[in-house]
Amino acid sequence: MDTYATTHATLLIRLRDGADAAAWQEFHDRYGALVRGFSRRRGLQSADCDDVVQDVLLSMSKAMPAFRYDPSKGKFRSYLKTVTLHAIFKKSHQKRGEATLERIEEATRFADGDAEVEEVWEHQWRQYHLRMAMRVIDAEFGETNRKAFRRYAVEGGDARQTAEELGMSLDQVYQAKSRITKRLGQLIDRQVQEEG
Repeated sequence: MDTYATTHATLLIRLRDGADAAAWQEFHDRYGALVRGFSRRRGLQSADCDDVVQDVLLSMSKAMPAFRYDPSKGKFRSYLKTVTLHAIFKKSHQKRGEATLERIEEATRFADGDAEVEEVWEHQWRQYHLRMAMRVIDAEFGETNRKAFRRYAVEGGDARQTAEELGMSLDQVYQAKSRITKRLGQLIDRQVQEEG
């Protein structure tokens, strides 16, 4: 069973009701690490990254009553990237004493089309999908299979050594890798399709 049964679109609808605290917590759980990781990669300190996450949540809460998700007009991830860039530049300009709305919006527009910014955002977005899928893997697969998968498939450990350390047969290690890899692919494909 999925850890987050709420679909992406359903969550966005629920966020329009500002009183739905569970929806906002789920949004934070889903996207907080993405925003924080992107902010860190843009050079902010840890405390500033936390501030950016809070600024993004505040901006989203202000925008949500009028927000209507329409995938034909653009992807939510692009919208979230723009909101996050705006919060990052706001924080950066505040630290330098240059926080005018005009400067922040100009910096956001400039960075929004930058190839390097896009590459970092896409990397963080892929990590987001992997984190979400791994939550389901953690709920669906036993600890020994997950350890075998991590040691053999993720860390590149030796299959025989992994089997010995975990008290598994070599075939069980191969099966754990195969089943979890297949399930990860299914989960990530579904997440990407759901985004629109």
